[in-house]
Amino acid sequence: MNNITFKNFGPLLIIIAACFWGSMGIFVRKLGEFGFTPIQIVSIRITLAALMFCGILLAKDRAGFKIRLYDIPLFLGLGFGSILFFTICYFSAITIMPLSTAAILLYTSPIWIVLMSAIFFHEKMNSKKLAALALAFAGCVFVSGISGNGITPKGLLLGLGSGIGYGLYSILGTVALRRYSPYTVTTYTFSLAAIGSLLICQPTDMLSKFSAASDLTWLIFFGILTALITAVIPFLFYTLGLRTVEASKAGILATLEPMVATIIGIIYFSEALTLMSGIGIFLILAAVVVLNWHGKAESKQ
Repeated sequence: MNNITFKNFGPLLIIIAACFWGSMGIFVRKLGEFGFTPIQIVSIRITLAALMFCGILLAKDRAGFKIRLYDIPLFLGLGFGSILFFTICYFSAITIMPLSTAAILLYTSPIWIVLMSAIFFHEKMNSKKLAALALAFAGCVFVSGISGNGITPKGLLLGLGSGIGYGLYSILGTVALRRYSPYTVTTYTFSLAAIGSLLICQPTDMLSKFSAASDLTWLIFFGILTALITAVIPFLFYTLGLRTVEASKAGILATLEPMVATIIGIIYFSEALTLMSGIGIFLILAAVVVLNWHGKAESKQ
């Protein structure tokens, strides 16, 4: 009974994670006001999140710090190949192409997840899953805004790279969860990603910006809040959800993120709701309904 109950909560955990990710714009814009570059903001977020994950694992299960030597490549793939790689690709893409185009390319991730899940996990492809995937991607296109301007071969590769790297977390995370707890997976993933981020974020310059802050206490508090809201809570919930939700389904459910970001933009930043954004929100919600409708059908079989 408990197993069935938790399994039913899997999609909800993914949805909650997407909602938290959708709030990222608030925190990124605020940290940007302190003069931090996008890569430095990423490093602050990832490094503080890594410290929090270490604290959580220390409190819950100290034995969880033990991993097998032959699993180190798996965690390197999660930390460097997924979290750090997709972040670098995405932030590099938005510097050379319209933000809307970069966002659309990032949200090709469900497509890559579905393909990789079929290849590596032999997950079944069916009409409802494909319909949900099409609705979700179309919704992301409408929410982000259809733009073909400024696309270059380099930008295209970076954008697709961000989508593949983003999707890779679901694939490698599913493998890691077969051997370790979600707390161990997130701790090692973010710790390795943090090490990599500190090597490329110009740490001396970043520290000087902290020192120059007029209210250092507030900046540190806001940095911690950023890591908690946009990384620790959503990635922990998403990873917990991956224990019972197929990687392909999780990837499609996560497309709620741009929808939530759009709604927050309307409410918090007084941005206008366009017809295209409204259509996109409807399509994404339709994808979630279709996907969970399919899940219920499966559970009865």
